[in-house]
Amino acid sequence: MMTEVLVLDKLKEGKIGWEDQVVVSSYAANVGGAGMGLVTGQTVTVRQLFNAMAIHSANDAAIALAEFSDGSEANFVKRMNVKSQQIGLSADTHFANATGLSSVDLDNYATAAADGDTEMTAKDVALLARYLIETHPEVLKVTKQASTTGIENKDLPTTNEMLPGQRYGTKGNDGLKTGYTKRAGYCFAGTTVLDGRRYITVVMGTNSPEARFEETKKLLAYGEAAAS
Repeated sequence: MMTEVLVLDKLKEGKIGWEDQVVVSSYAANVGGAGMGLVTGQTVTVRQLFNAMAIHSANDAAIALAEFSDGSEANFVKRMNVKSQQIGLSADTHFANATGLSSVDLDNYATAAADGDTEMTAKDVALLARYLIETHPEVLKVTKQASTTGIENKDLPTTNEMLPGQRYGTKGNDGLKTGYTKRAGYCFAGTTVLDGRRYITVVMGTNSPEARFEETKKLLAYGEAAAS
């Protein structure tokens, strides 16, 4: 989500454009985890990369955007941590790379920012989600989509199974972001509008992809009951 914030900041400032062509580095093309199938040296638009990152949680797209935005992932990470302080996130939160991947997953890439792991409290995740939605509400037009298009028109489905029509479909859900590492478990920062009220939920450390959405439903039920 912080990568989304910083890219949207630069778009709003006019420093980059949605149709700008991004040349994919070897690091971006070869990083592990979910991806959109980038190939070293090809050109892809900022819009294609952003959609793949926000909808499909594509790590290759996140790295390509970070490098395009700031010249290197290391420079981008510096800006992530400055922004964290500006937003008012706690000192317990630290960004180590543009994807949230563990440093051990990035050690083989010379241009990767792999100094330690990203650390965030659940409260800071919620605060970051609120900041993203309030500052760049247009992001929800992207995150509510069930899929986007990858390389060679490959369909990239959403990783958010809370969206209407998905397995855990919930009316009013329009985002926001899933995540997984071995250390953090399966995580989900969600946002849902119920009875005209927007809720932000954070679930971290579950043992399965399904559990993060099941726990989110419990949080929403609790929130609804508390509001009534």
